[in-house]
Amino acid sequence: MQNYNLKFKIKESGQALITLLFFVLISLTITSGAIIIIIINSLSVSKSQEGTLAYYIAESGVENAMLRLLRDPNYAGETLIIGESTVIITVTGSNPKTAVAVGQNGNFKRTIQVDMNYNNGYYTISNWKEI
Repeated sequence: MQNYNLKFKIKESGQALITLLFFVLISLTITSGAIIIIIINSLSVSKSQEGTLAYYIAESGVENAMLRLLRDPNYAGETLIIGESTVIITVTGSNPKTAVAVGQNGNFKRTIQVDMNYNNGYYTISNWKEI
């Protein structure tokens, strides 16, 4: 009779091990899924920040163009390097003048256009938009 009880206890401890392995497997699956979601969200936020930085660089380029036009009405544009980013500024027209700045940060490009009218030493902005 004692041998039978011993075999019965061995079977029970095996079932506990299988149950433990099952719960460990489920825990690993849930943890891996959570880590993958965190990584994907982190990459999305990083890309969003790069696009926003490209926008601000383009805005800086347009503001630079407006300042340069006040100092030199014949200013036609330039290329500026800001950190690891680039902005290409182009000014066209006589009155109104149109300044277009293309800001690039990594693979992201954002473009801003400003239309300005010159009158008695002052520029009046008639349009400011992202294109």
